[in-house]
Amino acid sequence: MRATKKFLAPAFLAVAALTLVGCAPTATTGDTTTGESPTKTAVQVGMITSATGPLAAYGAAYTAGFEAGLDYATDGTGAVDGRELDITWKDDQGNPDTAVSLAKDLIGQGYQILAGTVSSGIAVSLAEQADQNKILYISGPAAADAITGINDYTFRSGRQTYEDVATAGTFIGDPSGKKIVVFAQDNAFGQGNLAGVTAVLGAKGATVEGVLVAEDATEFTPFAQQLLDASPDLIFVAWAGASTGAMWTALQQQGVFDAVPVVTGLGDVSTYGAYGDVSGKISFLSHYFAAATDNEQSKAMISYLEAHGSQADLFSPDGFVAAQMLVQAVREGGGDNVDDMIASLEDYTFDSVKGSITIRGEDHAVLQPMFQASLTQGADNSWTPELIDTIDAETVAPPVAAK
Repeated sequence: MRATKKFLAPAFLAVAALTLVGCAPTATTGDTTTGESPTKTAVQVGMITSATGPLAAYGAAYTAGFEAGLDYATDGTGAVDGRELDITWKDDQGNPDTAVSLAKDLIGQGYQILAGTVSSGIAVSLAEQADQNKILYISGPAAADAITGINDYTFRSGRQTYEDVATAGTFIGDPSGKKIVVFAQDNAFGQGNLAGVTAVLGAKGATVEGVLVAEDATEFTPFAQQLLDASPDLIFVAWAGASTGAMWTALQQQGVFDAVPVVTGLGDVSTYGAYGDVSGKISFLSHYFAAATDNEQSKAMISYLEAHGSQADLFSPDGFVAAQMLVQAVREGGGDNVDDMIASLEDYTFDSVKGSITIRGEDHAVLQPMFQASLTQGADNSWTPELIDTIDAETVAPPVAAK
């Protein structure tokens, strides 16, 4: 039997919550006169992610990747050793309060496995619920380092910020003795990136400085000159919003790309054409893009997505990995006892879309390869990513977090 998909639109959440109580599967007793075996109870899994709201596109990629991963890991049956996986989807709408309310409802119905969310703030809140209620939680693409090691009950299925920043550092080799300038807006996002680069690459011996720009700035030539005057070995750009195009243009006009490597993160497919004329000059750190790998799991995921009218995107592997972890928890951990499921996932190594993945037992970090990429322009003038190098998991592995 295929896994049941119940993606609930926001308008129907309250009604569906009541309905699910009555529909929860129960164990049935075998026929004592014929000697038939009892029917195995389905394993209930609550998936909470953004189907609507500002992160809906990321939620869609995660969801599609999960469905592809479940198809792959269960050989198309949606079941593990004869036990059906009863998958219930809920929309967190990008709101932590909504997500917590949904989680409490599912836990109240007896769900012992929750997964999902693309928002770091939501993931932290769901991790707290997992700890308080002693249930298994596998977070999604949420990148905050704080999720790793937050408690014994929380795992993650994607990369974390440390791995992003460490990948950026590989463009200059050993960062010790090197100078890195973070070019960002003077807001929480920009300040967070400066803090992250300082914590990761500064700890490896780099000198890290920040050039932070007011969010309402419209003229970037002086800042481009400031970057050149700093004579860095690497410029790490963290930028978002309407001024992005003007910022990149200013860097090009002032010759920044000719003087020093400029690194930023490669986003989802929709952003590949957003860099304008400088697209081919930027060095990209990458969590994933479709051409980054060509293994069995990658081919299976891409084939499944294409067959279902979708395409591989930035957070597709996070869903795929989550499905593989779920199947492992049920197959090796039994699917009923939370402690046994946790034990089955700790130090679990398996092949996935990005390559070999290890769930580190000490803190549940996901040790995985990362990628260097560039954008190349095709005959139709569109831009697509091209693999420069694969960075092995050990090179970008975060330090063990204390739980």
